[in-house]
Amino acid sequence: MAAPRRRQVELRTMTTLGVGGPAELWEVASEAELREATQAPYRVIGAGSNLLVADRGIGERVIKLGPEYQDLALFTGQIDLWLGAATPLPGLVRRSAEAGLSGLEGLLGVPAVLGGAVAMNAGTRFGCMADVVQEVELFVAGELHRLPASALAMRYRHTELPQGAIITRVRLRLTPSTTERVKALLDQVDAARQGQPKVKSAGCAFKNPPSDSAGRLIDQAGLKGLTVGRAMVSLEHGNFIVNLGGATARDVCTLLSIIRRRVPGLELEWQLWGFEEGECAAA
Repeated sequence: MAAPRRRQVELRTMTTLGVGGPAELWEVASEAELREATQAPYRVIGAGSNLLVADRGIGERVIKLGPEYQDLALFTGQIDLWLGAATPLPGLVRRSAEAGLSGLEGLLGVPAVLGGAVAMNAGTRFGCMADVVQEVELFVAGELHRLPASALAMRYRHTELPQGAIITRVRLRLTPSTTERVKALLDQVDAARQGQPKVKSAGCAFKNPPSDSAGRLIDQAGLKGLTVGRAMVSLEHGNFIVNLGGATARDVCTLLSIIRRRVPGLELEWQLWGFEEGECAAA
């Protein structure tokens, strides 16, 4: 029986923000390998977006689903389909548009794999994963289980999953349309994204408050362009912190603290790995 592929990594090489210290990576290819990998404390990584990892790294092993959980090549334009959780979301959005299937347009530009997008109910004001998810396959406590979307309580940037659950496969239901109509919707989403930075970031740092925009509030507080070390609050969009090259997690954490002090009540959208409780809170 094959064993999970293991190696030491610097997590800055696996996150879209480009910061983060060392960890042991376990890449798994099967249910049996998942069972072995989860015998000790673990975390799960997908595309590494919406994630800030401490410079010191983390002690838990990091599990990543291998290519065996990528099913984009099998996508043939079905309306109802099961896909592996490691399937890259950008490719899935593109292939759906080519097939004239609607439902994923709001996910354009989200740098995630399918499982990670479901775990946080990723999306934009144009739509989110909850619009298309029908069912998930989960690895929990050594066994595979299936749950309908109705059991996941999906809401704004949140999905209820059992403790320690790893999403392995997702069933989506898309809507028949035409390539022209879907691509027209993608053009609308793309136009709305033009104000976002094109350099390394982890996506929006904070959830939008009800009926408001975190980016607007951060801009209103005069924080655009604020720099700590090599990390900066984006000049293009206040809800993005960008890596100017060589930023550390400590630089980013300090910026988060300043923002939370100047704009009380903002709720972090990112996951924080390897930080003590209270770090990156309002300074």
